[in-house]
Amino acid sequence: MKAGPVAAMAGLLALGFWLAIGPQLMENRRDATPGADVRTLQIGTRKVRFEHAPGPPETYRFLTRAPDLPAAPLTEAEFARALAPALIASPEQSPILKALNVTSWWNVSWVALGFAGQGAFFLRMLVQWVTSERKRESVIPAAFWWLSLFGGVALFVYFVWRRDVVGVMGQSTGVVIYARNLKLIAKHRRRAERAVARAQQAEAGGADALAEDDAPGTAPGPAPAPLR
Repeated sequence: MKAGPVAAMAGLLALGFWLAIGPQLMENRRDATPGADVRTLQIGTRKVRFEHAPGPPETYRFLTRAPDLPAAPLTEAEFARALAPALIASPEQSPILKALNVTSWWNVSWVALGFAGQGAFFLRMLVQWVTSERKRESVIPAAFWWLSLFGGVALFVYFVWRRDVVGVMGQSTGVVIYARNLKLIAKHRRRAERAVARAQQAEAGGADALAEDDAPGTAPGPAPAPLR
């Protein structure tokens, strides 16, 4: 096994992990107070982290850094007043968005990408099955690997957006394998084409030699000397 595909697999895996969990690790937010209860509040398309310290005195503090969110500890009434503008501006979420587990209609496009990837994986098995039934033997056509590559890339991007490290790990290794198989198929096809071209050239060269020997007007060679 060559080192190139293994290195590409490891690199894509590392990239996927970083894209999935890196933003969370590098997010610009405040550290929580030891012993405080840290929570996340979903307001429309926005996630706000805050902490609740039971006290006494009981306080709330925003951990998400934002211009409209105060940094100092707040009482329960002050905390409610700080959230009021965002809560009023946030419309009620559509049942479709809730069913798809997204917070905006723009994010539906990411879900559609995930469905497209799953659809490609279904089609690849259908193509392989139909091809094998026609030839009465197990066959993996090139279309199987092309559909696998498209489905793998689509799901890789979708899982990165979802920040699903399990899905990222599964697709990052598969994408390299699909691409490698397509490269091997192309290399085999080029070798076969070169072999056919050489055979045709050899046949053409032999035919030209025979044509020269059989050409009219060719002077006969000297007769062999009689045996004594």
